Amino acid sequence: MAALSHHHDVGRSSKEHVETSNKGLTDETFIFSPKEERRLRRKFDFFILPPLTFMYLCNALDKGNVGNAKTDGWDKDINLTGNQYYILVMIFYVPFCLFGTPISLLVKRYSAARILPLMMVGFIFAIRFFLGIFESAMLPGVVFYLSTFYKRDELASRIGLFYAAASIAGAFSGLIAFGVFHLEDPKYHSWQFLFWIEGAGTVSFAVFAWFWLPRSPSTWWLLSPREKAIARARVLSDSSVTVDERLDVRDAFRPFKDPMYWFWALISLSFGVPLASVNNFLPQIVASLGYSTIKTNLFTVAPNIVGTVALLLFTFSSDYFRERSIHVCIPLATAIVGFIILGSIDVLEHRQVAYFACFLLTIGAFAPSVLVSAWYSNNTPSESRRAVVAAVMVALANSSGLISTNVFRAKDEPKYIPALATSAGFGGFCLILVAAVGTYMRFENRRRNIAQGVNITAADVDTAALGQGPKSPDFRYMY
Repeated sequence: MAALSHHHDVGRSSKEHVETSNKGLTDETFIFSPKEERRLRRKFDFFILPPLTFMYLCNALDKGNVGNAKTDGWDKDINLTGNQYYILVMIFYVPFCLFGTPISLLVKRYSAARILPLMMVGFIFAIRFFLGIFESAMLPGVVFYLSTFYKRDELASRIGLFYAAASIAGAFSGLIAFGVFHLEDPKYHSWQFLFWIEGAGTVSFAVFAWFWLPRSPSTWWLLSPREKAIARARVLSDSSVTVDERLDVRDAFRPFKDPMYWFWALISLSFGVPLASVNNFLPQIVASLGYSTIKTNLFTVAPNIVGTVALLLFTFSSDYFRERSIHVCIPLATAIVGFIILGSIDVLEHRQVAYFACFLLTIGAFAPSVLVSAWYSNNTPSESRRAVVAAVMVALANSSGLISTNVFRAKDEPKYIPALATSAGFGGFCLILVAAVGTYMRFENRRRNIAQGVNITAADVDTAALGQGPKSPDFRYMY
C-alpha cells in the first residue's frame, strides 16, 4: 500500500492511511491494511456503541416517561390542572438548552467516558427542572465522543445506531408501561412503579459505564499499541486536525464567525420542533384516536419501531454515499406529510389513515437530528470546535421543545390542530434551508476546484491538513 502525504492526488478515489503528530504532518508514514482497520472498527462497534446506546436509552426513557405516565392519570394524581402538565414538560427544556454547552466543555476536558455516567446518576434524583441539566450534554457529548473514534463516512451511521435508542425508547417505554399499568397495588400507583423500574436501570448502568468506557482510543486498555496507532491515523486522515487536542475555550467558539454555522443553527432550531412534537406528544396524538389507556401505549410501539428502522436506513445510506443534505430533505418531507394528514382529517372517522400518519411522523422526525449532527461535525475538523458546535446546535434543537410544548395546549385536545400546523411549518422551513445549504456547498466545492485546476472532494483531503477549517485551500465541504 502506498504511503499518503497531505498533498492530495487529483481524482483519487480512496484514501490511504497515515500516522501524523499533533504538531502537523511529518514525512513518516504509518501503513496498515484494510483488514486491520475493519478489525479495529469492529471493536469500536461492539465495545463502545452498545454501552453508549443503552445510556441514551436510559436518557430517553427518563425524559419521556411522563408522557406514558400521563396516560395512566399521573397528572391527575398529582393534582395538575389546565395547562400545568404542558408547562411541566416545557420547564424541562429551559436548563436542557442552557447547560448543554458548558457541560460539553467538561466532556471535552475530562472525556465523555467520565462526565456522562455522572450525569446519568443525576437523572433519577432530580426534579423535572434539574433533570434537564443532567441530560443536557448527553447527545452532544456522545456525538463528539464518537467523532474521536470514527471517520467522517462512518459517523452518521454510528450516531444513528446510538440515536436509535431514543426512538426505540418510545417503543420500550410503551411496552414497559403496557406491562406496568396492569399492576394493581393498594398503596402505590402504577405510574410510580414505571418511574422506579426505569430509574433503577439507569443508575446500575451508569456505574458500569464509568468503569468500561475509555477516555480516548489512545488510553483504551483493550487496544494494542498498533491498534492505538491505527486509530490515531484514521482520525487524522478523515476526522480531526489533531488528536487529543487541548481545550482552548476561546478558539472553540471561533466557528460561529462563519455564516455557515448560523445556517446550521437555524436548521437545528427548525427540525427540532417536529422532533420534539413527536418525542413528547406521540402518546397524546395516538390517544386522540379514541383508544383506551393500555391500547394507546401499545399502539405507540409500532410507529417508533418503524421510525427507528427508517433512521438506520437513512444514516447508513448517508454514510455510504458520503452525502448529507438530500438525506435530510427526504425524511423532513415525510414528516410534513404526516402532520398535514393528521391536521386535515377527522381522526376518529379515519382512524387507519390517522394511525398511518403517525408512522410518517416517526419516519420523518428522527433521522434529521442525526444527519445534521453528522453534517456539521464532518465539516468541523478541530476537536475543541467540534465539541462546542455540537453542544450549541443540540441546545438549539432542544430549545425547539419550548415551541412544541407551548403549542400543544389542553384547550386544543384531542386534535391539536395549531400544534400540528406549527410542526409542519417549521419542518417546511427546515427543508428549504437544508436544500439551500446543500446546493451552496456543491457550487462552492465546484468553484474551488475550478479556481485550483483540480477535481477533488472532501474524501480526497486529509483532515490533518485543514488547520484553518473552511479557510484552508484544500477544504471541501462534505454536503
